[in-house]
Amino acid sequence: MKQVLITDDCHSFLMDGLERLGYICHFLPDITVESAQEIIHLYQGLIVNSKIRIDRAFLDQTKNLRFIGRLGSGMEIIDREYAAEKGVAVVSSPEGNRNAVAEQALGMLLTLMNNLLRADREVRQGIWRREANRGVELSGRTLGIIGFGHTGSQFARKLAGMEMTVLAYDKYKTDYAADMPWVRETDLETIVGHADIISLHLPLTKETRHFVDRKFLNRCKPGFILINTARGSCVKTADIVEALEEQKIGGACLDVFENEKPATYSLRERSLYGRLYKMDNVVLSPHVAGWTYESKRKLAEVLLGKIITVLYPPKFP
Repeated sequence: MKQVLITDDCHSFLMDGLERLGYICHFLPDITVESAQEIIHLYQGLIVNSKIRIDRAFLDQTKNLRFIGRLGSGMEIIDREYAAEKGVAVVSSPEGNRNAVAEQALGMLLTLMNNLLRADREVRQGIWRREANRGVELSGRTLGIIGFGHTGSQFARKLAGMEMTVLAYDKYKTDYAADMPWVRETDLETIVGHADIISLHLPLTKETRHFVDRKFLNRCKPGFILINTARGSCVKTADIVEALEEQKIGGACLDVFENEKPATYSLRERSLYGRLYKMDNVVLSPHVAGWTYESKRKLAEVLLGKIITVLYPPKFP
């Protein structure tokens, strides 16, 4: 009997597809890491989002596991090298929500540039301040994209008609924007020195943890706007809060945070995030950039397709 453990909410398309492949799906969205580790030896497949961290200790409890499917893109929660040693295939589905992330990044930026959150609050209170809520146009501005993978490249596509100068930097790629004539590949120094807006599209690794810190900020154009829809720990929160207060950063659009569980805030974090939440020049959302109704289905479709390829690899003559 082949079984798959599904630990997070997902579209029924994925479960239906796995069942057609002969698997029994156990959907346990409330399961804890500890409980999952206790029963994982019973399963041939595992589907996770971000709740379950699959480290060496977890993988040592697996006996029959053939594949791990990650709903989304962040692979920092899985020890992929150790999984490979144990013969467990690991697949993710960043193609499924890249459009959702790109749309939200643009939406957050337009909201910030046009003071829409403040204007909305004021109009609801009968306050009519046109001059105080005068917006700033994106046309003519320079935007830098750091990381040109699935979401970075998709965000660039959304900017095709915005009449902006779009700069891109990816440390591990060349000729990555060849099909986008409105995008200029460049280096990091050019972006930090010239961009009015910087958007992060990086995975979380040892190299990118606190990628944006005070040292980085001091190199940037004063008053630039920061967008982060990637991973919260790519940004050092304390440093950007201070830079916002000192007006070294003109504004920020943040969908991700170093600590995304407010109930666990330490006293220091409560104070730090409290300062951030009071600011008018930030747009904040609870890690939902890739979490649309459409992306829920797309993530399932992409992941199922990759699992099928793992289980039934194409044969070539």
